[in-house]
Amino acid sequence: MGLFSFLSQELAMDLGTANTIIIHDDKIVVDEPSIVALDKHTDRTIAIGMKARQMHGKTHDNIYTIRPLRDGVIADFNAAEKMIRGMIKLLPQPKFFTPSLTMVIGVPSGSTEVELRAVRDSAEHAGGREIYLIYEPMAAALGIGIDVEAPQGNMVVDIGGGTTEIAVISLGGIVTNSSIRIAGDELTFDIQEYMRRQHNMKVGEPTAEQIKIRVGSALPDLVNAPDDFVVQGPNLMTALPLEVPVSYQEIAHALEKSVSKIETAVMSALEQTPPELYADIVNNGIYLTGGGALLRGLDKRLTDKIHIPFHVAENPLHSVAIGTGIALKNRHRGLPYLIR
Repeated sequence: MGLFSFLSQELAMDLGTANTIIIHDDKIVVDEPSIVALDKHTDRTIAIGMKARQMHGKTHDNIYTIRPLRDGVIADFNAAEKMIRGMIKLLPQPKFFTPSLTMVIGVPSGSTEVELRAVRDSAEHAGGREIYLIYEPMAAALGIGIDVEAPQGNMVVDIGGGTTEIAVISLGGIVTNSSIRIAGDELTFDIQEYMRRQHNMKVGEPTAEQIKIRVGSALPDLVNAPDDFVVQGPNLMTALPLEVPVSYQEIAHALEKSVSKIETAVMSALEQTPPELYADIVNNGIYLTGGGALLRGLDKRLTDKIHIPFHVAENPLHSVAIGTGIALKNRHRGLPYLIR
């Protein structure tokens, strides 16, 4: 710690499509939905995170809610900057001055140069002075506790809100990687479509998300089956109220197409893996992280399909953020996986 270290603040940020997590002093200090509510006329920030999430789908003409990130990348630069700035303000702030920020931010491994620049610019406009980027699968591997610098192959499948990141990691770098835009948001959309088609019911994004959490499944046959979840909403034809119990078997059927695409992407990444690393992966198994890893039966389905054991990370929702925090602490070592 330098003499003037109190003048700066060090943050690790998992800037996710669904949630933004900030780590400061090795602790998770912010864990909020990536959504912001703005005044339509003045563009003033009204709410961020959970408060904005509660407004989503319930606003009047003067307020609109927006998710600044889509498919893992910044879709609205202005809203992203306001959201990052608002999230940073949730941290304990010194009274008399604004500290300069050193930030490490997790980004999708399939990001283009333009998308990386958008993240960096948003962070700079929100007060960042020294900014590093790290690919999310690498951060997830660090967060799980994998020795990423060892001469050994490890595969991580990070199923986030906007993207599923699949990467083979060895010697502190990503050997092969695949990033597909089938993830939590797509699963939520599948549920909305299923409810419309099968039950003639209109459900919003928050309700579909609740269905996914309560009865979401990748298999139609579970050992510890959840109870049916009762969904309320309007009939599409008559606009009269409907109450429909939804079972996990129904949702497994609704999600079949998207889960199959994730399966195919994992198989494709394995095909591109060098044989020596492939042997390591078969011995070590494949690690599942991200919110999508919590989908019931997903690890069993993938294990049965690919014949390699899949392990769900101990803390899948926070793996990327924890790994980003580890990279922040070790940034002075000239880590090969940190992007300046």
